[in-house]
Amino acid sequence: MPMFQPSRRDGVVGYEGGGDGHVLDLDTAVKDGVLGGVGGGVVGAGVEKLDLKKMIEELDLSEVPSVFICPISLEPMQDPVTLCTGQTYERSNILKWFSLGHFTCPTTMQELWDESITPNRTLYHLIYTWFSQKYLLMKKKSEDVQGRASELLETLKKVKGQARVQALKELQLVVAAHATARKTVIDEGGVAVISSLLGPFTSHAVGSEVIGILVNLTLDSESKTNLMQPAKISLMVDILNEGCIETKINCTRLIEMLMEEKDFRSEVVSSHSLLVGLMRLVKDKRHSNGVLPGLKVLRTICLHKEVRALIVSLGAVPQLVELLPALDADCLESALFILDALSTVQEGRLALKECSNTIPNMVRLLMRVSECCTQYALSILWSVCKLAPEECSSVAVDAGLAAKLLLVIQSSCNPVLKQRSAELLKLCSLNYSDTIFISKCKLTRTIQ
Repeated sequence: MPMFQPSRRDGVVGYEGGGDGHVLDLDTAVKDGVLGGVGGGVVGAGVEKLDLKKMIEELDLSEVPSVFICPISLEPMQDPVTLCTGQTYERSNILKWFSLGHFTCPTTMQELWDESITPNRTLYHLIYTWFSQKYLLMKKKSEDVQGRASELLETLKKVKGQARVQALKELQLVVAAHATARKTVIDEGGVAVISSLLGPFTSHAVGSEVIGILVNLTLDSESKTNLMQPAKISLMVDILNEGCIETKINCTRLIEMLMEEKDFRSEVVSSHSLLVGLMRLVKDKRHSNGVLPGLKVLRTICLHKEVRALIVSLGAVPQLVELLPALDADCLESALFILDALSTVQEGRLALKECSNTIPNMVRLLMRVSECCTQYALSILWSVCKLAPEECSSVAVDAGLAAKLLLVIQSSCNPVLKQRSAELLKLCSLNYSDTIFISKCKLTRTIQ
């Protein structure tokens, strides 16, 4: 059945009596709070052409007056109808309810003495007007934002110094808050304009704002390639080491975006200063919000095998091992991935062996956080114990490794993990007789 259209009265959306037996007008609805938060003004004739379904979908509002919500779908109604019980539903939903053989009111569960449904014109008009006003306001704001983004792009082509910084600050706020502004910047060639401001002589004030804008935009392959120029990367690294915490996080996000490019070269991140800056970010106890972004970039960098030895040479292994007990689950997984990747090079294995907390920390993490973390911890323990079986195995046994390995073997985790646990358990037992091994590992309770 076609959707009801608002009635006309003196060119204004009218409010006629509906199936609920009430007669409402816009002023009454506003006073009663039905249209709370809409603001002044009445929707005129032009608004009648707007499609209610389209408005609801595009607005995607999290807060809608409860009287507009269908009790069945919990979605805003587009064609409200009322039953004889006085309850109102979306037409398609209540008809589906009837088609399933129900002849009751879904809300009250009363049996229906009248199976007819009555269009609730009053409620339809209220819904239509409320969404129309919200929609038109959104459109106006969107147009204003797009226009302002265009103006700021033109301004950046002309101004320098503090005026440029102020224009960049405002543009960063606009693109961070509005998808339409981001689209305008991209469509009008703004990425090239903004990227051109990064260079060897760019001040950190300008560079910080530029980076803050770029991380909010969708960069194409050409833009990323342009940003990977040595002078631009060098500036990003400098700002990463010297900027405020928000700027440092933006730098890591931008570098991570660049590393997603298929033509990315490992020499771009083979920078002592970059790796030092990332480790400082990860270790910064004053700003815990920088830990995960820093670890995520280090994790991606570790995918490039040729960089791993350099990371180890900076002392990353003991620093990350010491951080493990204080990290949350997401950070922990990234940190363990990094340490596992570093254990694939000889320098990394030696650094893990020399760190006194490597084995105790890894043992504690087995079967504690996630299967993924258990996998990384097992791999690291295997690398260390394989490097120095006699020395490391005894330390591992004293730390309670055997009991943990038995738990892994008895669990429902990945068969590969069970196999690795069995191999590690065998490696640890080589220096003991069966009786002594069981005694030293305190396995009696676990076995029972």
